[in-house]
Amino acid sequence: MRAAAVLGTGPSATRFADAGAYLNGARLLAETGSYPRETEPHLFRPPGFPVFLVAATLGHPDRIAAARFANAALGALVPGLLAALSARLFRRRALALATGVLAAIHPSFVLAASDLQSEPLFLVFLLAAAYLLLAAADRPSSNLAVLAGVCLALATLTRSIGLALTPFLLAPLLDRRYPRRADLHVALSALLGFGAALLPWTLRNAAVFHELLLVNDGAGVIFWGRNSDAALGLAEAPDRAAVRQAVEALERRRSQVVASLPDDVRRSPGALSRAMTRAALAERAANWAGTRRLLAWKIGDWLRPYPDPRFWPRWIVLGGGLYYAALFLLAAVGLARAERRGAAACAAAFLAWTMLVHVLLETNWRYRAALWDPVLLLYAAFAAWLLLRPAAAPAAA
Repeated sequence: MRAAAVLGTGPSATRFADAGAYLNGARLLAETGSYPRETEPHLFRPPGFPVFLVAATLGHPDRIAAARFANAALGALVPGLLAALSARLFRRRALALATGVLAAIHPSFVLAASDLQSEPLFLVFLLAAAYLLLAAADRPSSNLAVLAGVCLALATLTRSIGLALTPFLLAPLLDRRYPRRADLHVALSALLGFGAALLPWTLRNAAVFHELLLVNDGAGVIFWGRNSDAALGLAEAPDRAAVRQAVEALERRRSQVVASLPDDVRRSPGALSRAMTRAALAERAANWAGTRRLLAWKIGDWLRPYPDPRFWPRWIVLGGGLYYAALFLLAAVGLARAERRGAAACAAAFLAWTMLVHVLLETNWRYRAALWDPVLLLYAAFAAWLLLRPAAAPAAA
């Protein structure tokens, strides 16, 4: 399905807006042997996906078709990982297979894997980390916990939102099946694996920029882009053309703000990020009506079950809305009925925390799909199983 989506959209071209930045990073890495200081104006992206593009195309990232088919193959691993997670959570082989099939045809996963988007790579590492951490807590096993931390670090080096997920490596501390000392050993091993895998890149940043940058330098620039007054144009744009104009106006204003900063601030990635954050916060403090409008827009943008009607035809908006509304409802039932109450509570906390972080920073349907959809699919499939097989009670964890 993913390969068919690549073929159907023209394999030698890419329509994804951020693909240029990823390709730029991969191209410069292949040509120079070192990662660039900027992949686009004012920031550099995490290195994971550009490195994947270089490896998948054997050092020729401009071979778009090869890169897209490689990403499709990578995305095809996601259903298997979700099936494995389901098997460990619910102990039902048929349910695990059904979850894998649902993930194989899940539209958001298919679309992300058919273009040059970092979501498939991020999902592979994130789901591997979740599976390994769950397995480490079930045994318990410090070796599996270290691997879980390594996988989360690799996910973080693909999308820096992974930094916000590190508290979940401490989830084994809430387990009551084993002595406290064993749970602590598992949690600390996971943190050790995460730190050990992330440290070389952080040291690289320190050597290049002479600053502490754990992953990349885009936090402040991104925060400004969704929390400044210029972002109000995006919230209020009624159609695709208006969105394009709002984006252009936002980029012009961002360049003006950066240009107004002192030279030493512009030369320092960390100082620039902090300056852009302060600038956005100052605008929000001076315009509380706009602040409320932006918060309402971002919360609605994250929670709406339907695709953005400014970009998609009506039949996709309606069909996608019905599909996601059913997923939300079934997942709520599944979370409420799951016998592994600790895992369900952790999943619910994951949903709440990732939404909070993105509402504060930047919301996007793609971001939600990479974080919420695996949880929704796991627990929605479980709820459907209970409804279709009411006599089949879930096995005890």
